[in-house]
Amino acid sequence: MKTIQKPYPILARALGIKELWLKREDTHIYGSHKGRAIPLMIKEYRKRHHVRHFVISSSGNAALAAAKAVQKYNENNTDDPISLEILVGPRITEKKRKLLDAYVDVSITIEQVENPKQTAFGKNKRGEALFLRQSTDDLALRGYYPLGQEISKIPYVQAVFIPTSSGATAQGISEVFTELSHPPQIHIVQTSLCAPMASIFDTNYTPTDSSIATAICDKIAHRKIPVIDAINNTKGSGWVVSDKEIQAMIDLVKKTTKMTLSPNGILGLVGLKKAIDNGWKWDGAVVCVVTGA
Repeated sequence: MKTIQKPYPILARALGIKELWLKREDTHIYGSHKGRAIPLMIKEYRKRHHVRHFVISSSGNAALAAAKAVQKYNENNTDDPISLEILVGPRITEKKRKLLDAYVDVSITIEQVENPKQTAFGKNKRGEALFLRQSTDDLALRGYYPLGQEISKIPYVQAVFIPTSSGATAQGISEVFTELSHPPQIHIVQTSLCAPMASIFDTNYTPTDSSIATAICDKIAHRKIPVIDAINNTKGSGWVVSDKEIQAMIDLVKKTTKMTLSPNGILGLVGLKKAIDNGWKWDGAVVCVVTGA
């Protein structure tokens, strides 16, 4: 499914750049950019490897996308249902739990455990369920190819800012851009809590023990090498942002566009603002991916 991508001239003027586009993955039918990869993974593993049971370690957009995908599959295959176990940690918020609980049925369960990722690994190793894990499964990258192709249709796009946790989205988009004669810059954005890749490029920040952008949580960064290569090859960068910078951008976007974007979804714009403040300039279009809630 293609998502909205359009220019925001008033916001561009407020930021001091020529042309700004937002890629609105928050309008995706699955609720976020995770709907590009997770449903594809489920479909491919079911079709090609006959997997019937899946497990995911997530309390956010990835789990919601998986739940929606399983629900949709079962609605269309009533005689051949699949199942999903959603493993969440002890710190899940009440709001997120309510969103996930809405999908619970005979095929979709939620379990709160001390170590969701390790529990999922165990289930995968014992053959109880296949662990849907974008951080190491290259099948996930294919899901982001259409996203990169859609962005590449924007005239004179020169830079793309991507909120980044595992790096799968940035890597998938960058692999599409390698086919272009003049690929746009790849810029990744992480938080002062979790920045194992962006901090290689941006050292001007103070580490914190929390962030309002809770979706940026992958501190292992298995995709670090290909993501850093993509940034270097396109002459982009990485940016580390604080809660104060995130909130300031939420306020600016609301003032100039009447939109209220989430702390996670707005990170691309926050990184763009930091880049501008550090002297970066473009004479063509800059795209910020709004990832979701």
